[in-house]
Amino acid sequence: MRLDKFDLNLLIVLDVLLEKRNVTRASEHLHIGQSATSAALGRLREYFDDSLLVPVGRNMELTPLAKSLVTPVRDTLMRARATISLRPVFEPENIMRNFTVAASDYMIDILIAQSARELAFSSPGMRLDMIIPPKDVFESFERGEIDLLFLPKQYSDRFQHPQTEVLTDVQVCMVCEHNKIDELTMEQYLDMGHVAIRLGDEHSITHEEWFLPRYGQQRRIECTVDHFSSVPLLVMGTNRIVTLHRLIAEEMAQRFPVKLLPAPFEMQPVTEIMIWPRFLDEDPAHKWLRNTVMALAAPLAKGSQP
Repeated sequence: MRLDKFDLNLLIVLDVLLEKRNVTRASEHLHIGQSATSAALGRLREYFDDSLLVPVGRNMELTPLAKSLVTPVRDTLMRARATISLRPVFEPENIMRNFTVAASDYMIDILIAQSARELAFSSPGMRLDMIIPPKDVFESFERGEIDLLFLPKQYSDRFQHPQTEVLTDVQVCMVCEHNKIDELTMEQYLDMGHVAIRLGDEHSITHEEWFLPRYGQQRRIECTVDHFSSVPLLVMGTNRIVTLHRLIAEEMAQRFPVKLLPAPFEMQPVTEIMIWPRFLDEDPAHKWLRNTVMALAAPLAKGSQP
């Protein structure tokens, strides 16, 4: 199909070439021969009157025009995919769609799993593929590999897509239920062995950059983990302590022999943001998913306030 003398089939090839910056890798991704990809690149160069990809040493780099095409080409294809997945009448009970949701196990535990249970009744044909945000989460999101993303607010500014605050949570401390401490002082807190949670793009240990300038020392960390679900197992039966979000801590305290103590310091609450691709903003099925999540988050948001 042609639009203004442009073969629309070339958009798919162009998108992959702009991402891979290599004819061979683009061919492998597209599952077509290298000669066919080279021919497509030749037609694209002719249409745009630009080299698009130029050799720099052993690599290929994008020309300024090619760089300017990356976002609009990707958005065009994503909007096209979203459009052809729509149905004349949206019926939640009959929808058959797959959505990839990226969130920490904290958010999956307190909210996303509950949303999945709700959708089992309202939209049984809607499948949620839940993943932990990858290290290249921004690039994955821009490639259209993530349909709904949950991140702490400090990591959300980079995403130029629709987003909204889901909930705000505060920090509490968790210790073994047999620990004799009932009112935790700062001195006791810093004297204890800690379980620390690594989060963020660089997997930095939470709170360390906060403690050092304020108290002139770091916590004595005995265990580190990159998810929340294991922390009760690392605390129970020991004298260790872990600082984590109240909502998941309260849920864990119902299932494990641990108890919660108020943190002996004031720390900025964490705000979780929900982000979705702009091309899905008006998608009825995606709206249904977002509305389901936000409806279930409302009571959590109220209960998480200090």
